[in-house]
Amino acid sequence: MKKSAVFSLVVFFAIICNVQSQSVIGKWKTVDDETGKPKSVVEIYEKSGKIYGKIVDILEADKKNKVCSECSGEDKNKPILGMTIIKGLRKEGNEYNDGQILDPKNGKSYKCVITLEGNDKLKLRGYIGVSLFGRTQYWSRIK
Repeated sequence: MKKSAVFSLVVFFAIICNVQSQSVIGKWKTVDDETGKPKSVVEIYEKSGKIYGKIVDILEADKKNKVCSECSGEDKNKPILGMTIIKGLRKEGNEYNDGQILDPKNGKSYKCVITLEGNDKLKLRGYIGVSLFGRTQYWSRIK
């Protein structure tokens, strides 16, 4: 009896861990396009049925206190650490779209599509107009 209860608990937790690893929800390490070095940690979360992402850590010590001087509106001159950069994505099939991503480096917002490639790799595409005109980044999950 005890063995079956323990086995059931193990299976239950394995299923929960597997489901979470198949979701975009979690913490992701970003990489600088130009240098290839780790840049920040973004936590992706769900709120009111939509997906958002905020910067929870900046890995470059000299940039931890930077503000988004190039941003406009409510993000202008706000600290980049803690800033929500992914806003309002909706799940559609295997991808999340119809939202925006903000590049704090230049202060510009782009349409955004994200897809999960495997359990620990996230593909993000930011673009203007049509997806053909944009840039793709790959983020890795932090466990």
